[in-house]
Amino acid sequence: MKAIFYRYRYLFITIGVLSVVILFLFYNALKPEKHLPIYTPAMVNPELVDSLVQHENNKLKHQIADFSFQNQNNETITQNEYENVIYVADFFFTTCPTICPKMTDNMVWLQNQIKEMPDVKLLSFSVTPDIDTPEVLRKYADEKGVNDAKWNLLTGDKKAIYYLARQSFLAVKTETTGELYDMVHTENFILVDKNKRIRGFYDGTNLDTDKDDGTKNMMQLLEDIKWLRNKN
Repeated sequence: MKAIFYRYRYLFITIGVLSVVILFLFYNALKPEKHLPIYTPAMVNPELVDSLVQHENNKLKHQIADFSFQNQNNETITQNEYENVIYVADFFFTTCPTICPKMTDNMVWLQNQIKEMPDVKLLSFSVTPDIDTPEVLRKYADEKGVNDAKWNLLTGDKKAIYYLARQSFLAVKTETTGELYDMVHTENFILVDKNKRIRGFYDGTNLDTDKDDGTKNMMQLLEDIKWLRNKN
C-alpha cells in the first residue's frame, strides 16, 4: 500500500489540492452575499416618520436633507462637513437619565473603533436644544471624551431638528402630550452612506447581544461600516 502511495504521491497531492480549491470555490459561490438595504420612509415604523413622507418608497429619492446647526464649539456645522463620508447619527439630550448614558458610552466605543478611518464620522442631535446650548454641549463633550475631529454634538432651531429627525433620519417619536415640536428620541443609531442614504438602524444601547426582534447591535454596526467602506 505504501509503495502504491509513494508511486502515485504527486497524483494524490494534486487531487488533494484540487479538492480544497473546488470546495473553496463552491463555498464562496453558495455563500450569501452581504447586502445592506437602502431605507425609505415606507420601510420604517410609522411612529418615527413624519406623515408628509410616510409612504415614500423611492430608494433613489430618500436622502438626508441639508442642515445647519451649532456644535459643541459653537461652530456652524452643515451637511458639507459630512460630504463623501460614512457617518452614524443619533438623537439625545444631555440631561437624559435613562438610555442616553449607555448610548453615549457606546458611541464613545464606536469613536475609538473608527479613529483610523478618515472617511467615517459621528453626529448627535439634541432633542432639547433650548437646554443643550453649545456651552452645555462643550461641557458634556469634555466629560464623555468626545473627539471634535470625529464627532459633532449639534443644537439649534428645535423645529428644524424635529423635521430633520422625522423626515430624513426617521428616528424620533413625537410627544403627544407636549408642544407641537416636542421629540422623544429612541435608542436608534442610524448608519448613513456616502450618498446620504440610510443603510441601517441599530440599538445604541446594545453592544454585543442580539435582541429577540432581530435588532442589530453595535458590533454589527461596526461590521456594516467596514463593509460600506470596502464597497466604495
